[in-house]
Amino acid sequence: MDFGTIGNVVGITVICYLAAMAVRATTLDNKWIPVICGLTGGILGAIGMRFMPNYPADDYISAIAVGIVSGLAATGSHQIYKQMSKKQDSRKGDDASEQITAEDGGSDAGK
Repeated sequence: MDFGTIGNVVGITVICYLAAMAVRATTLDNKWIPVICGLTGGILGAIGMRFMPNYPADDYISAIAVGIVSGLAATGSHQIYKQMSKKQDSRKGDDASEQITAEDGGSDAGK
């Protein structure tokens, strides 16, 4: 796969990510987002094979599989971002609790 085909796959991933954000804005349960991203990616993969030059698949089964993986990558990339931001928030909380403990220890030492 050359670098020209990566743009096609990334395009599908971005569209699926936007579809997932649109679903999150509705009342639909979030457990359906990976399924919706996979289906959207599969459909876009089949369409992409037909209309995009240098698409990384030559038949519809492979094109749909590339699309599904690209759609699920959108869900995975969101989860990675979410987990990384959660870790950073917990680190900030740990720093604050250490600071409070140090301040409490300092005030107890003078007693």
